[in-house]
Amino acid sequence: MYIKSPLNYTGGKFKILEPVFQAFPADIRTFVDVFAGGFNIGINAEAETIICNDQINYLIEMFQMFQSTEIHELLERIRDIISTYQLTQQNKDGYYALRSDYNQTRDLTKLFVLTCYAFNHQIRFNNSHEFNSPFGRNRSSFNSNIERNLTRFCLALQKKNIQFTNRDFTELDYSKLGPEDLVYCDPPYLISTGNYNDGNRGFKDWKEKEERELLDLLDRLNQKGIRFALSNVFYHKGLSNELLIEWSRKYRIHYIDKTYSNCNYQFKERDAVTVEVLITNY
Repeated sequence: MYIKSPLNYTGGKFKILEPVFQAFPADIRTFVDVFAGGFNIGINAEAETIICNDQINYLIEMFQMFQSTEIHELLERIRDIISTYQLTQQNKDGYYALRSDYNQTRDLTKLFVLTCYAFNHQIRFNNSHEFNSPFGRNRSSFNSNIERNLTRFCLALQKKNIQFTNRDFTELDYSKLGPEDLVYCDPPYLISTGNYNDGNRGFKDWKEKEERELLDLLDRLNQKGIRFALSNVFYHKGLSNELLIEWSRKYRIHYIDKTYSNCNYQFKERDAVTVEVLITNY
């Protein structure tokens, strides 16, 4: 049974864990999750060492807090915050009071509680790194499902050998990796840019320049005999990533929805579908 991240992070891979892990090799010494996001992939990886990296420092700092805090203590802090601000699915004023206080204190437990009551549980910042997701009226709360996911997630963080880094993918140190390791990349998708990577959140955006830099990096890893796996999409809402499609011809393509595996990059329904792939060099 897979562990689900307690964070509803845009682009999360929980729903497609099975086909992704089916494509992973069985023997992994070091697993590097370069764009960890909600960390659904990395937390479920089986490896001697797991590297969790993301450019958004608040995510990494929150995961480190989860790893270093006993679950009963964390749950007690969460309940204290919910009580202090009288948070419910209807109390908009309490939510915005908490949001204001978080943006002054940057308290990580408050940030997590905010995500529980935010619209669609979204994690969103403005250019000043202030949390600015609106209230999720009648929908969002810290419920039993989130508590269960948080508990399992924290216990796995504390049990596995997981190390955290907060770097841009171009600045990570890949020099110590070898053929027994696996570098996994789930970057922002060039043709489906969300508000988390539009360049207006105080973090690096994702354009063709970044896409080319990542593909060049994966080519270099391949030349050194280091295994990689890249999650991405070929087609999305009528758009196609021709740069990725052309580059991928050198490697092995795993279609997440296998009904598209024989499409040969051309099919009539492509305007209406998202064709998600995992590209590997092994």
